[in-house]
Amino acid sequence: MGARETKGERVFYIINDILIALVVACTLYPFVYILSASFSDPYAIARGDVILLPKGFNDGAYAEVFQSDSLWNSYKNTLWYVVVGTFVNVLMTTIMAYPLSRKNFSGRKFINFFVAFTMFFTPPLVPTFLVVKGVGLMDNKWAMVIPTAIDAFYLIIMRSFFEALPDSIIEAARIDGCNDIQVLFRIVIRLSGPVMAVMVLFYAVYHWNSYFSALLYLNDEAKYPLQMELRKILLAVGGANGMTNQVSDRKDLISLSVRYATIIVSTVPILCVYPFLQKYFVKGIMVGSVKG
Repeated sequence: MGARETKGERVFYIINDILIALVVACTLYPFVYILSASFSDPYAIARGDVILLPKGFNDGAYAEVFQSDSLWNSYKNTLWYVVVGTFVNVLMTTIMAYPLSRKNFSGRKFINFFVAFTMFFTPPLVPTFLVVKGVGLMDNKWAMVIPTAIDAFYLIIMRSFFEALPDSIIEAARIDGCNDIQVLFRIVIRLSGPVMAVMVLFYAVYHWNSYFSALLYLNDEAKYPLQMELRKILLAVGGANGMTNQVSDRKDLISLSVRYATIIVSTVPILCVYPFLQKYFVKGIMVGSVKG
């Protein structure tokens, strides 16, 4: 039987639960409000009547969103960026992290220093733009993938995870005749499920939310990702909001509700992925960040 809680401990737990509940409420409220506003009458939104639940249920905004050909095209582009970009990111990060985790790798400390250096001193925007332009990636989908192929922070997490793997397993594989590439792909990666899941989640979320690279490197709107389409809609809506009383009902609907519907449509898919990777998330971060 456990020790009996003191009065002070009970008060602490109650206060702790209240604070956690407040943090959860503050975190969830913006999403709940956007969801409610997307199903509300635009005039109710303009009057500020929408607080928690929808007012004057109206799904016209979603009808407008799903009829947009450019939105579906940007969805297709974003899926390409997420799938291809995440694959390249995880592959390149793994290939670089494994040798950096081996103590017998020549130049290990030198490379690790420069990896850490890039975390504190990121390359300026203009030189990066000139490099991308110089290698011929302007207005090319690969400009969204190659310049960000490896993130230094995620590289350090994966390297630390590999360092924590037992050396005896790798030595046994070498005795059986495996070379470095076979050890990496047949042994190390198969033992690195948690950190691989974390890398996939981090990189996928990055590509899903990325818009700044597209703003810099893409000129063809047919190659825009979903977030650029969302940005375009929000900018267009922002110009119409000041004239709410002078436009038609249909334009009112677009100017007040479609922004929220678009945000929901562009957010829900990536939220649905997280529950399937949640069980690996904490384990991958802790094992990849703490040694000993």
